[in-house]
Amino acid sequence: MAQISLILLDDVEKLGLAGDEVHVAPGYARNYLIPRGLAAKATPGTLRLIESRKAMIAERRAKELADAKVLAEKLSSVELSIAMQATEDDQLFGSVTARMISDELAAQGYAVDHTRVKVEPAIKTLGGFDVEVKLHAEVAASVKVWVVRG
Repeated sequence: MAQISLILLDDVEKLGLAGDEVHVAPGYARNYLIPRGLAAKATPGTLRLIESRKAMIAERRAKELADAKVLAEKLSSVELSIAMQATEDDQLFGSVTARMISDELAAQGYAVDHTRVKVEPAIKTLGGFDVEVKLHAEVAASVKVWVVRG
């Protein structure tokens, strides 16, 4: 199958970092990467543009990593309490989702996107759970979540 050569303009999880040249399926490039401004076709002009931006990209990555480490330090001491309806044997009606945890973190003043919250395995009982929050490719924090009867 044909592949298209692109230059990433921004970091894309499980694909590459900004400035990398990648080969992807045409549909992925046309429907996702290019419209969102995450990549551009690999042309000599794009390559020159990326070369001129390398220092700025490296500086931005260092700042994002430092910010993620600071936020991870703060999140390590956070405990959340989520009230859910449950049966007599402590089984939840439904489950605790990443969006619920993200919303609860936002209520406490921590802006974390729900896609960064990894709830595995699914929380379907009352009790305490450690939930991973992936803040950066190299930084993850653990948040204590208490699921209580509501």
